[in-house]
Amino acid sequence: MRMGLSRAGERGIAHAIALPILLPIFLAGHAASQTPPAAQDPDSGFRISVDVALVVMPATVTDRQGGFVSNLAEQDFEVYENGVRQHIRLFRNEDIPVTVGLVVDQSTSMRSKLAEVSAAAQTFVRSSNPEDEMFVVNFNEHVSLGLPGAVRFTNNTVELANAIVVRLAGGQTALYDAIAKALVELQAGSRDKKVLIVVSDGGDNASARSLAQVMEMAGQSNAVIYTIGVFDEDDPDRNPGVLKRLARATGGEAFFPGQIGAVAPICDRIARDIRHQYTIGYVPTNLTRSGVYRSIRVVAREKGHQLSVRTRTGYIFGGEPRPDSKGSK
Repeated sequence: MRMGLSRAGERGIAHAIALPILLPIFLAGHAASQTPPAAQDPDSGFRISVDVALVVMPATVTDRQGGFVSNLAEQDFEVYENGVRQHIRLFRNEDIPVTVGLVVDQSTSMRSKLAEVSAAAQTFVRSSNPEDEMFVVNFNEHVSLGLPGAVRFTNNTVELANAIVVRLAGGQTALYDAIAKALVELQAGSRDKKVLIVVSDGGDNASARSLAQVMEMAGQSNAVIYTIGVFDEDDPDRNPGVLKRLARATGGEAFFPGQIGAVAPICDRIARDIRHQYTIGYVPTNLTRSGVYRSIRVVAREKGHQLSVRTRTGYIFGGEPRPDSKGSK
């Protein structure tokens, strides 16, 4: 592993990386500041407040055949923000534990599919790092945490399976509210990387939040979102475009299995994807906190050949969340 910081800086950033995508650090190679993010209120918005930001992002690199490329060094990467090359300040190439939220649609259209989804979640756990911590968000028109009582996170396959099938599916779909709840819940996790796996048809007919607000929350977090679209072709509520947009913006992938039995292999693939990611961080050359979206492009080469890199497409630096609205659905 190579990093452009002192040993003290490495230790500080390794601790601070558990914070959202904009992390407070000192620029002269000193240990990371421990200034916490501003208070988060799931009902009023999602806020990150920092002084100087380290932008941290997982990146998956594949070759032309789609195989993982896991032997690259820091000098094999280039990072650009709004077209301007950035200096890499953090580089990690190792399988590190993850905080994972499983966001499961339990509306009427999912009633016959939840048993397979529960089995797929168990497949995911078995393929994951043993030190991962996970939680479940169930939703129809209501949103709730699936684990019982004081259990906030677990890596127990039985507990996670029970968390998904705790009630009979039915009702409408508050997808945006569920993702917002999960993004907030992720920040309570202690692991360095944050991942959401969303299983839904992509439709929404019951949320208080809008898609624009959820996209803004995702842009202010370091969560990678993987989506699995489970729907019938004649389902009038399906919205694969939303699932694709969430995944692409955060560096995840969107999957649309032709049959429900394919969900388990997809979960296994997602687990392997997470375990083969690089972690890259940089301090933006432009430190103006304008609240404007900034695009990110990462380039990786091996022996002069450019590889395929999947990471988040950008982030929002500073600014206030927009007020709640029913628009942009």
